[in-house]
Amino acid sequence: MSGPPMIDGAFARWLASQAGAALVSLRAEMGFADAGGLKAAGDKISHDLIRSELARWRPGDGVLSEEDEGSRLAWAAEVNFASVSRLTADRVWIIDPLDGTREFSEQGRADWAVHVALWARNASAPHGLVAGAVGLPAQHRVLGTDLPPAYPPMTPEAATMGGARQMRLAASRSRPPVFLTDLAEEVGAHLVPMGSAGAKIAAVVTGEVDAYIHAGGQYEWDSAAPVAVATATGLHASRIDGSALKYNGADPRLPDLLVCRKDLASRLLAALHRHCG
Repeated sequence: MSGPPMIDGAFARWLASQAGAALVSLRAEMGFADAGGLKAAGDKISHDLIRSELARWRPGDGVLSEEDEGSRLAWAAEVNFASVSRLTADRVWIIDPLDGTREFSEQGRADWAVHVALWARNASAPHGLVAGAVGLPAQHRVLGTDLPPAYPPMTPEAATMGGARQMRLAASRSRPPVFLTDLAEEVGAHLVPMGSAGAKIAAVVTGEVDAYIHAGGQYEWDSAAPVAVATATGLHASRIDGSALKYNGADPRLPDLLVCRKDLASRLLAALHRHCG
């Protein structure tokens, strides 16, 4: 039996596909009566599969996974940074085995994802991401840097507004930033509630919405793979103050970001400065 693709981008897509298939099967096997059990089982099966395949096919690379023990404590004073291998590695896979566990545990929801990204020390881009894939298993698709999607078309709403852009902003269905409603009113946008961060950024990539703004606290694994795909597509991605997103830091917290069409970036960053500056 042949192994997976060896080129990193195609390998990331393969990993996301394998994990996604396992998650879809788990959903069918367990059903939705025990939401907590399904969430825990989903996190574990996807994490174990991805970790196992990385150990087999990329044994020299570092890994940062949401499900790694102590993943949120890598910056704590009691941690010996020299013992955290990813901080000295030249290549690090940043993974979220199941982004959107809440949505995964709800029957009929398709806005959950699998994130697989590769950071490299010698990358030319400031964010350091050289490959990535976002699996959307319940939507039967994977978006990846190996075959970047075409730049997204303008949404139908914006195209029919006679030049006065009416934006669609992806927003958290459970934890939208408190300023987002006011910002949307200012820029003439309406909010589109969605589940996981991966699903929201994927919606920007595909043109279903124009932008995703988050300022409520996240970690690197929440955005690494979606940002890799978004920037490969040609979209804008930055912190909400306009500074570059950076990955594989000692502190994995990356609390805010903006992903949007490039023609909207300056307008949204100016509005963010007024509301969050």
